[in-house]
Amino acid sequence: MNSKWKILLLVSFALSLTLIKHHFRIKKNLQKISLCWDHEAEEPQLSDWFTPKKRPDVITTTDWLAPVIWEETYNRQVLEKYYKRMNITIGLVVWSTRKFTGHYLKQFIQSANKYFMIGYNVIFYILVDEYMLLPPTELGPLRTFKILPILRDKFWEDFNVLYMKNLNVYIRGHIQHEVDFLFSMSINQIFKSNFGVETLGKSVAQLHGWWYFENAKKFPFERRPKSAAFIPFGKGDFYYNSAIFGGTPKEVLTFTAEYQKGIIHDTENEFSSTHERHINKYFFVNKPTKLLSPEYNWDPTFRTPPQIKHVKIAWQSIGI
Repeated sequence: MNSKWKILLLVSFALSLTLIKHHFRIKKNLQKISLCWDHEAEEPQLSDWFTPKKRPDVITTTDWLAPVIWEETYNRQVLEKYYKRMNITIGLVVWSTRKFTGHYLKQFIQSANKYFMIGYNVIFYILVDEYMLLPPTELGPLRTFKILPILRDKFWEDFNVLYMKNLNVYIRGHIQHEVDFLFSMSINQIFKSNFGVETLGKSVAQLHGWWYFENAKKFPFERRPKSAAFIPFGKGDFYYNSAIFGGTPKEVLTFTAEYQKGIIHDTENEFSSTHERHINKYFFVNKPTKLLSPEYNWDPTFRTPPQIKHVKIAWQSIGI
């Protein structure tokens, strides 16, 4: 009887050891899976996808350590492993008034459908004043568009001011709940090649194609102290183009609100500066976390220097 009992105890002990080993093996494997999952879900570090040394001919990193995105400096595949997993949605806002709709909108949307954030959920937000002038549009998979009526304001007739006010209203109203990242672009542009996730960031600014290659002393900043757009002589990092800006909806919302404050300040003081100077003042004070090189917004009428290796977006000629 005792021998049988001992045998049962030994068998039970052996089974317990086996189960314990099996438990820890499963636990270890689950931990590995969890670590792998967490690693994939973690946003890649800048050094994982950005190689500034590949472009010694241009500025690739700002004084505040923000990347400047040029061809050959980024590995889009590394970023896509992360963003695909996150199942993000990107919004693209464009303003299309009567005189621009027939001339530019169709080409802009067709080219954006082909090259903007391929493989991701995209919402095109088209601000219009004339629904009847909209061209028929066919979009690819994962793409949709929303038509937003331009909200007029009797106090603000300036095209740019009105656009920024509309953008602010629509972001607050619903856009902030629909997208993870948002870009605003001028309609008189056309996509030439892939505009991908390497451009995504908290706050994204576009370097001006012409002024990038000029001496900083010549930058056309607002130098009059009375203006809200004022930047003192000897100050200013880069000259930014107003044709493209973006970031998270929260950051773009803040941008539009601060822009409007500057415009109101100047108006109340009977002072006037330009749209682009107010934008440059904002990015001078609130440094962008990512800068797009002139390759992302190039004017083909300029002589193309060797630094411009691969144009992503080009200006269309103004023929209105």
